[in-house]
Amino acid sequence: MLVVRRPFFRDAAAEIEQAVQAEPDPRQRIRVYLAGGGTAMRRHAHAFYDDMVGYEPTAQIYRKNSAAAAHRVHQLIEEGVQACVFRALNGHFAAQVVAVTIDAVQSGGLLESTGLTAGDAFSELGDLLLDGLSSGQGASGPPSTAVRSPRHQVSAPG
Repeated sequence: MLVVRRPFFRDAAAEIEQAVQAEPDPRQRIRVYLAGGGTAMRRHAHAFYDDMVGYEPTAQIYRKNSAAAAHRVHQLIEEGVQACVFRALNGHFAAQVVAVTIDAVQSGGLLESTGLTAGDAFSELGDLLLDGLSSGQGASGPPSTAVRSPRHQVSAPG
């Protein structure tokens, strides 16, 4: 199991970071980052995710990568503040909200209560972080176009 999961996280992280670096808009970089995590998670069946979080050695890898994701979101927020596209705020708090959400996805509690897949939850998190609960009027970027799927279905990126 570790043989499969380590390369999954390594390859996904490299792919996501490449997409983030290609995005010139600091605001959209966060959406690209979180949606990229969602896309990576959607590449596997729900059983893959259940196995990953249910087996302690791979769950530890997931937790380590979740902490790295929260740190990266914090960096992206700070870059946006420096570029004056985000208001000055406590980026550490926002990153911790991301970390808590990732933990709730990993534990399964958030997935069970919302019916989302892990991949969909990451995409929704990006939309929520950037757009809040606004109706889209005045939002400076489109919500992600990720395909939302019922929790027990697998939807491969098109």
